[in-house]
Amino acid sequence: MGGRPRITAKSWLMIALLGFTWGGTFLVTEVALTGITPFWLAAARIGFAAVVMLAIWSARGLPLFESRPGKGDVAALLSIGTISTTLPFALLAWGQQYVTSGFAGVSMASVALIILPLAHFLVPGERLTLRRGIGFLIGFCGVVMLIGGQAFESTGTLHDTPGRLACVAAATCYAIGSILMRRLPRIDPIGLSTIVLIVGACLSVPLALAVEGSPPLPSPKILLVLAFLGLIPTAAANFLRVLVVRSAGPVFMSLVNYQVPVWSVLLGALLLGEPLPPSLIWAMALILLGVATSQFGALRRLFARRRRRPAG
Repeated sequence: MGGRPRITAKSWLMIALLGFTWGGTFLVTEVALTGITPFWLAAARIGFAAVVMLAIWSARGLPLFESRPGKGDVAALLSIGTISTTLPFALLAWGQQYVTSGFAGVSMASVALIILPLAHFLVPGERLTLRRGIGFLIGFCGVVMLIGGQAFESTGTLHDTPGRLACVAAATCYAIGSILMRRLPRIDPIGLSTIVLIVGACLSVPLALAVEGSPPLPSPKILLVLAFLGLIPTAAANFLRVLVVRSAGPVFMSLVNYQVPVWSVLLGALLLGEPLPPSLIWAMALILLGVATSQFGALRRLFARRRRRPAG
């Protein structure tokens, strides 16, 4: 998909919704892991999301590519399904057994830094400017300050290092998946979301069977948690992610990953009674400053359009 990314007010609203949604997912995942194994957790949420999106896509007549796709486009779809769903969901679910949610949040913030050099070479209109690089580094410093040393505390098991590597590998998968998604030709966003989830489900179930054997029988409470994970942070959020990447580009989409740790900390304090770290305000200020710096051009164009819009 060529052309310059289009960043609008709707783009900002969508990444704000995604940041809030994914920020709360870590808490819900912790609950789910008390009653189901990690690979079956990933398979269940992807499978449920695929069923929901398939029903919506079918009701719309199953549109996909606007023109006949080439073999490379089909291969890209299969790759995106694997890299954007199967691998990161399984890696995060497994890794969260051995690392803190703070570390998982930091690893998601690294998506932005991974995307920057990739997009510079692979996506038209996404050049790595000095201002954009400085902005992302400022935002990342804010994330590290927000999480603090707790992000790197050990659980005392031999799986600490593999757990951390799993989280970083998941972030790398999300970055590569966003680049591949942006490079696709014109395609229906609901169709793309559905195909990606179907591919992810078809790969996640055999993977869970091979690694963990037959699926456990979860309690009604865990089934409700899995349904929530499949519907909101997987099906709905994946659709929003596709819309943002295809319109505003993968670099803009990566701004979501700076918001995730902020919401994780706030929701943990509100819902679980966890103490708010004293550095929260400064960290949030750094994150917002980093976003504003890296996206200064997009913000300026957005406000310029609003000033030119006639009243009434």
